[in-house]
Amino acid sequence: MQLTLWTYEGPPHIGAMRIATAMQGLHYVLHAPQGDTYADLLFTMIERRSARPPVTYTTFQARDLGGDTAELFKTAAADAYARFQPQAMIVGASCTAELIQDDPGGLAKALALPIPVIPLELPSYQKKENWGASETFYQIVRALAQPRREAEVNPRSCNILGPTALGFRHRDDLAEIVKLLESMGIAVNVVAPLDATPDDIRRIPDAAFNVVLYPEAAEVAGRWLERNFKQPMTSIVPIGVAATRDFIAQVAKLAGLDADAALKAGESRLPWYSRSVDSTYLTGKRVFIFGDATHALAAARIAKEELGFEVVGLGTYSREFARPVREAAQKLGLEALITDDYLEVEAKVAELQPELVLGTQMERHIAKKLGFPCAVISAPVHVQDFPARYSPQMGFEGANVIFDSWVHPLMMGLEEHLLHMFRNDFEFNDKAAASHLGHGAAKPVAAQATATQPAEGGWAPEAEKELQKVPFFVRGKARRNTERFATERGINLITIETLYDAKAHYSR
Repeated sequence: MQLTLWTYEGPPHIGAMRIATAMQGLHYVLHAPQGDTYADLLFTMIERRSARPPVTYTTFQARDLGGDTAELFKTAAADAYARFQPQAMIVGASCTAELIQDDPGGLAKALALPIPVIPLELPSYQKKENWGASETFYQIVRALAQPRREAEVNPRSCNILGPTALGFRHRDDLAEIVKLLESMGIAVNVVAPLDATPDDIRRIPDAAFNVVLYPEAAEVAGRWLERNFKQPMTSIVPIGVAATRDFIAQVAKLAGLDADAALKAGESRLPWYSRSVDSTYLTGKRVFIFGDATHALAAARIAKEELGFEVVGLGTYSREFARPVREAAQKLGLEALITDDYLEVEAKVAELQPELVLGTQMERHIAKKLGFPCAVISAPVHVQDFPARYSPQMGFEGANVIFDSWVHPLMMGLEEHLLHMFRNDFEFNDKAAASHLGHGAAKPVAAQATATQPAEGGWAPEAEKELQKVPFFVRGKARRNTERFATERGINLITIETLYDAKAHYSR
């Protein structure tokens, strides 16, 4: 287990909490020490939910370790049932409580509660959050799904599996896909786990097939349903125009429908915008992509096929899905970055020097530190990525949102350049504070290099000053090219002449 400042995924019991919090009528009894209740803040502060997660903690303390912690768990489970009267309960241990080996599943079974009690075995020191969510949902489906009533199955019906609490745009993705399916004449039987009850889980086998929107959370359950109830599942995630069209064709085939009408009705502004909004400026932009496997794979396809970007880096922290990410990277002529260490990701971004970073909130911080434009495409995310507005990533409207989210950070480079052009204006000069802070705010004055002392990195002060005249969005490339030019020629101090010699050299 590696200690780090940031983590892409929490321990697996956080994944279980995402499932429990998404559902209705389900309660999670978590054997955990005092302090693990911090997880509530993920949902109430970051996702801005109006209610606490349906979780009862045993919250044992250090002094309890000398006593009967098993009895503490049994008391907490009995009290939770009496207070909340859930339709079903899941029980498990956090990473710390796992070391005590109290066996929450066996203890809960001994209580003989009059509801289904589903034990979770989540190895906290080998697995992480997304695996915990997937395993929890699978165990719930396996425990509650009822035998299929073949005569009542509507061939044009499906379940939507995968949306969870604390998921990246899951709420809006779900609305977009429900609307798309209904426009095709397909009835949605159950959506799970988001807003589903244990009774809804029992009805899952009554649909003809399953739409798996988020494989990280629902693929394992979908495959179990496929084996045991002969329910086929979709394999295409509808993120991007091309993937949405492929998804429609796959769903239509599963439902025995003609996909042509839905394909003709589907519209997105992304294809036209990507051709019309200064396409020569957008084409060939170097992009680095990192996130969960589902969103990283979708982003790579959109970037290359729909926006004309050059993908220079592709990776994921989702080790369970490393194989498809490696295969996608290989097709792009790249070696995939499979890691959960944000420092490795930062080093790779610094090495590649992309013109756009697409990633998680971690990459947002990395890009800000290194001075690159960035758009968030995947969890983990912070509060700003749970917008009040409708902002899906899936379907044709999701493609519009993606275009705006990705292209606008690049276009902001043009704005920065204009601000620099007017730097002597009373409002926009270098000593002026940001306009949104008001005229009374003062901007800290950066330390200036002396005329006789070279700037950091071997740059003379006048050359550094001249470099600032280069537009913001290509300044990094100009710096790299000049430093490479100087290194190859053994030039220790970069002057204005070196800068322009390098420019002439690379313009040939």
